[in-house]
Amino acid sequence: MKNADLPLSAEFVHNIQNAFGAAGLAWLAELPSRLEQAARKWDLSLGEPFQLSYNYVCAAQRADGSQVVLKLGVPNRELISEMKALRLFNGDGVCRLLEEDEDQAMFLLERLRPGEMLAALEDDAARTEIAAGVMLHLWQNPPEPAGFIQLREWFAELNGLRPRYQGGTGPFPRWLVEQVQALLPGLFSDPQADCLLHGDLHHFNILSSGRGWLAIDPKGVIGPRGYEAAPFLLNPIPDWPYRPEALRQTGRRLSILSERLGLPRELLRDWGLCHTLLSAWWDLTPQDTGCDYALACADLLARAPI
Repeated sequence: MKNADLPLSAEFVHNIQNAFGAAGLAWLAELPSRLEQAARKWDLSLGEPFQLSYNYVCAAQRADGSQVVLKLGVPNRELISEMKALRLFNGDGVCRLLEEDEDQAMFLLERLRPGEMLAALEDDAARTEIAAGVMLHLWQNPPEPAGFIQLREWFAELNGLRPRYQGGTGPFPRWLVEQVQALLPGLFSDPQADCLLHGDLHHFNILSSGRGWLAIDPKGVIGPRGYEAAPFLLNPIPDWPYRPEALRQTGRRLSILSERLGLPRELLRDWGLCHTLLSAWWDLTPQDTGCDYALACADLLARAPI
């Protein structure tokens, strides 16, 4: 098998090159042989890939006829953290980890059927109830930190914002930068609030299955519980903050999440605001563009009733 035989989109190739540089280029060149290795190792018949972003994920069938999912990527901390999290979650609220090869950064997952994304549901209150239930299933006492992502490290990346703009805030609203800088010390002040989180739980990472609604693609993040709702509050992309009902429904979301999770509405809103700046920072291009969506979510959360 050659790379030319693989249905790789230009966007996927660009993502790998942009995120991993020379290591990404080498991995792309080795991808056909890595797929063949996985097929031999676990006796798989490989199917078509799903929509690809930063990992190669495809349908597969085992020798016994069972349907599974093969996932492999450029070896990196985030992928290792995902494997470790799946191992600890052990199928409770999340798809099951069936096989793994940490050295080769590839693993085999339970195939969720029917696999409908939470985003497909039209009732936003129902979606929020479901997401809260998944969160409560996932949270565990923090494990030994080795190999897991620390939420504090993610937010420490924002320390580079003001130096980039000579003390200013560039394309980011000053009010948002100042508010996030003021909020973060308090949000991280209680280490007892830390647990193992999914870290990217939103409408496209919760799927229907015969075992109920389950999460996929956990980041495996250790941090305060309140952060878990933040990615959900910014979704579903690409139009959530621009919908005419978004402000009203954001208030409703905060009420449902607060009641179900036992966390204050203001705490959830504050984590959401902080995540909008982090998301905007991650989305920023070298031309200082690309962050409009996250900043629109920030404006929405700032106006949400508390």
